[in-house]
Amino acid sequence: MLLALSLTFATPSHVNAQKSEKGFVSIFDGKTLKGWDGDPKYWKVENGSLVGQITPETLLKTNSFIIWQGGEPGDFELRGSFKIAKDGNSGINYRSEQLTDVPYALKGYQADIDGKNNYTGQNYEERKRTTLAYRGQKTVIKEYTGDKTPDAIRANVKNNAWTGFEVTGSLGSSDSLKTLIKSEDWNTFRLVVRGNHLQHYINDVLMSDVTDNDTYNGAKKGKLGVQVHVGPPMKVEYKDLRIKQ
Repeated sequence: MLLALSLTFATPSHVNAQKSEKGFVSIFDGKTLKGWDGDPKYWKVENGSLVGQITPETLLKTNSFIIWQGGEPGDFELRGSFKIAKDGNSGINYRSEQLTDVPYALKGYQADIDGKNNYTGQNYEERKRTTLAYRGQKTVIKEYTGDKTPDAIRANVKNNAWTGFEVTGSLGSSDSLKTLIKSEDWNTFRLVVRGNHLQHYINDVLMSDVTDNDTYNGAKKGKLGVQVHVGPPMKVEYKDLRIKQ
């Protein structure tokens, strides 16, 4: 009888966890794409998850995002979970600008995610300064004092990384942190973004830490979205998305 009563009143642990998260608001209802804008060719809801999928018939020519329509967060903490196929490539963009000449494209900071976990956890700025911190790095981005033309700014990118960052500390080796990320299974993420300080956590472990002192190229607020990346057929899933501003 005791067991029966316990089962009757049992509540899933993740529900309790979310109830205790004071100030967080769900941004995905798990049933519809209400509040999000993306190409329906690539995005759908499945089993309570926000799913991005590329098939052999829908290969991408440019990266495509589904973009949250609830505002342009500045300082915030974003929590959720993701699961990605081995050949998948995705990411969570924030404080980003939506392009007007490319459909569903964002430009800005990204918490990188890929199925082989070569990049998961790093800070990669989509369509701008590229890598700002590899997984395991604590970096400071210097103020940009060069010419303001796109070509001049782009000239500061070498080997897909911004040359204006300085590594100021270690969070652990990239390979050791990689072992803490589950392959083709659910992982939690947490983005803590306050002022010019940007932290990416995977499974409650800090993976990259950026202090961005570049007032010209950095952003204080902007759009939030998740990505399907150009590449082979793949599937990425997100769930339990919630934000505290």
